[in-house]
Amino acid sequence: MDANLLVALDALLRTGSVTRAAADLHTSPAAMSRTLGRLRQALGDPLLVRAGQGMVLTPRAIALRAEVAEVVGRTAALLTPGLAADPATLRTTFGLQASDLVVSALAPRLLELAAAEAPGVALRFASEETEGGPALRDGRVDLEIGVLDHVDPETETETLTTLAMALIVRAGHPLARGNLTARRFAEAGHVTVSRRGQLAGPADAALRELGLRRRVLATLPNHLSAMSLVARTDLVCLVPVLPHRAGAAGLLELAESFAVVALEIPFALPRIEIAMGWHPRNSHDGGHAWLRSAVRRAWGTGDGSRT
Repeated sequence: MDANLLVALDALLRTGSVTRAAADLHTSPAAMSRTLGRLRQALGDPLLVRAGQGMVLTPRAIALRAEVAEVVGRTAALLTPGLAADPATLRTTFGLQASDLVVSALAPRLLELAAAEAPGVALRFASEETEGGPALRDGRVDLEIGVLDHVDPETETETLTTLAMALIVRAGHPLARGNLTARRFAEAGHVTVSRRGQLAGPADAALRELGLRRRVLATLPNHLSAMSLVARTDLVCLVPVLPHRAGAAGLLELAESFAVVALEIPFALPRIEIAMGWHPRNSHDGGHAWLRSAVRRAWGTGDGSRT
């Protein structure tokens, strides 16, 4: 029996009337009468029989009524997009992959939203992988947030913001005194941040245009360890300028906690794009839709730019 016949059977058993069943399904009584004939043949039972001016259900029809209604309801739920899911009913753990700096900026507000709107949700934060593996495709994480320059081609992405860069130095560092020039910048000892261990970046290309080359002495896998190193040495480091928002530390707050100072870079550098990415199988999942909405609100953005 096809799905349309099942829906018609449910309407007939629920209303006990060809006319009312036809009205419920926005079809004509004649068409519904023909459908009733097909159902009688398929089930080997008249289902509805004449009784005075109306019709009544047969014992077989009465026995089928609850079961048919349940099957039709389950089918409708299966075929209905899940975007309307109530976050308060979610009981799940979402995996998010992000850099330490993104987590420090995002996690406090995101956890507040989860506690208020989806108390059955737990968040599992994972660090960025050394290699751009298919974590989203494999289902190891539900959402990746950061500089998405390595995701699989099918990944859905949405821009959250773009960030400028700043130079951090320890309090009392010579670069914090006087005019910071491109030459002074290049001559300092630098530590870079790269999950893949790369020593060079956009700053090196910009300095080459000026005929300069910086001294990179170390590379670290995350920004918070770089801040800790900078605070205790004469090394300097480029970091994204995270904006301050309620419940999350911006760059100035992080700098203060690490006893480092943020300086403006003396030459132009491209802004970095922070985005979130997810596998398309989750695009219409109600729980995942709530997670993406919560990330937007925690970051302080609207709907973003989706690709």
